[in-house]
Amino acid sequence: MINCFIVDDEQHAIDVLSHHMSEIHFFNLVGSTTNSIEALQQINENKIDLVFVDVQMPKISGLELIRSVRKPVRFILVTAYAEFAVEGFELEVLDYLMKPVSFPRFLKAAQKAFNVLSPKDLYMPINDEDIEGDYLFVKTETKGKMLKVNLMDIEYVEGMKNYVAIYHNGLKTPALLNMKDLEERLPRKYFSRVHKSFIVSLPRIAMIEGNIIRLKGSKAEIPVGDTYKIGFIEHLRNKIID
Repeated sequence: MINCFIVDDEQHAIDVLSHHMSEIHFFNLVGSTTNSIEALQQINENKIDLVFVDVQMPKISGLELIRSVRKPVRFILVTAYAEFAVEGFELEVLDYLMKPVSFPRFLKAAQKAFNVLSPKDLYMPINDEDIEGDYLFVKTETKGKMLKVNLMDIEYVEGMKNYVAIYHNGLKTPALLNMKDLEERLPRKYFSRVHKSFIVSLPRIAMIEGNIIRLKGSKAEIPVGDTYKIGFIEHLRNKIID
């Protein structure tokens, strides 16, 4: 995950970026503020990788804020004024977003941030042990009932409205979890989030056709979401022969 922070003196602008960020699975919004002095304190005291900062801020401008941070943090400038671009790039900001920020343009900046901020570290496996014999107990819709699911049997997971459906051994098991929680519990060496509603078992993949994943012994067609594609391809990078 890339830990992000937003600094803008307009709450509406923060809300727009927050909404865009919620669609990017490798972004984790740890906080936001309309106060640049508070922002400087938060950035210096917390584990933050990437800051989206407005240029024109009261008390301390966005450019002054960047100069004041004394730790390895990357920045993306957000402003309604193009004349600050040159000075921003002299400070080695990752990107420069013009307001109002559209989602396609935000996604492009997110992909750039992903490429720069140690993508290999984001997809290191939790451990190198084989998943054979490993399992999860999941709470089902029946109170007090938990079902044992072997990880090696999982084909894919589909996110529903209030639960997830785990497809394994030809079965569909509903579990009272959300996608983010389950994604964090599954070993990244063998599983990848490819869509806001789908996690797929990498060993089960038979073919990738455009934005569709086909699985061995299954008629399921798993879509690859635009905001997940770069992370998914990065996950497979060492297995791809050009």
